[in-house]
Amino acid sequence: MASFHMITTLLFLLTIMLGASNAQLSATFYAKTCPNVSTIVSNVLQQAQGNDIWIFPKIVRLHFHDCFVHGCDASLLLNGTDGEKTATPNLSTEGYEVIDDIKTALEKACPRVVSCADVLALAAQISVSLGGGPKWQVPLGRRDSLTAHREGTGSIPTGHESLANIATLFKSVGLDSTDLVALSGVHTFGRARCAAFMDRLYNFNNITGKTDPTLNATYANTLKQRCPKGGDSKSLIDLDEQSSLTFDNKYFSNLQNRRGLLQTDQELFSTNGAETVAIVNRFASSQSQFFSSFPKAMIKMGNLNPLTGTNGEIRLDCKKVN
Repeated sequence: MASFHMITTLLFLLTIMLGASNAQLSATFYAKTCPNVSTIVSNVLQQAQGNDIWIFPKIVRLHFHDCFVHGCDASLLLNGTDGEKTATPNLSTEGYEVIDDIKTALEKACPRVVSCADVLALAAQISVSLGGGPKWQVPLGRRDSLTAHREGTGSIPTGHESLANIATLFKSVGLDSTDLVALSGVHTFGRARCAAFMDRLYNFNNITGKTDPTLNATYANTLKQRCPKGGDSKSLIDLDEQSSLTFDNKYFSNLQNRRGLLQTDQELFSTNGAETVAIVNRFASSQSQFFSSFPKAMIKMGNLNPLTGTNGEIRLDCKKVN
């Protein structure tokens, strides 16, 4: 039976989906008011990558975590003890200072024009492209929220969810199984803390000493060495052991070989009878098909309940309301 939290989360996400249908976004939204917006964002990101080789996946993750809480409205970026940043699902998020750098550069070039919500969406797309992934035109025109939504952070998918729960969450906002598998493919780059998967190594299904049987035994032993019992749970492990700095389709072959780092990743392939299995196989055999599906899913996710028109505001500083 679904938990009360699960039911309330689904009702909230359904509200998001209904709100998304009214969004008026356009890839040419800033054509006249800030025509160099993409170039400015790209320049800052490339400079940031020189200081932090992991910045691209960090930025994409910020966009994900923003969109899954009351829609893509930059509420995640607001500071404050009652904000989303300090909620448990966001404690491991990083890259905020780079978003601030992008916003500062845009305010110099186009004052009071580009929203922080659009900065996140555009920076995510450019990060994927600079990381070796596909390019696409991002629909723009979002505005920024006036408040944070800490109470909604429970709707952010975690690495411990079952496929059934994740699929239900995604479908409730209009994202189908292809979208789910494609968006999960963002784990082709970046890293995760040991805490995100240690239960798979030592306490699977709350059984002491049990290792997740869907995890390749050799890979499991390697992970146990990297994340020992009683060790530093904040230690970082590559999500894609083959090419964790590059956006490609190797994540999917990892799943076929039972070497998916997070439970939610591996279940896409290891859940008997799941429609996601065929999609994983398709993306593993064809990077072009993955690169075709990923932008479509990102655009759908980016359209979740944006503030448009006169709703919200254009923040001058992404960390605080005007």
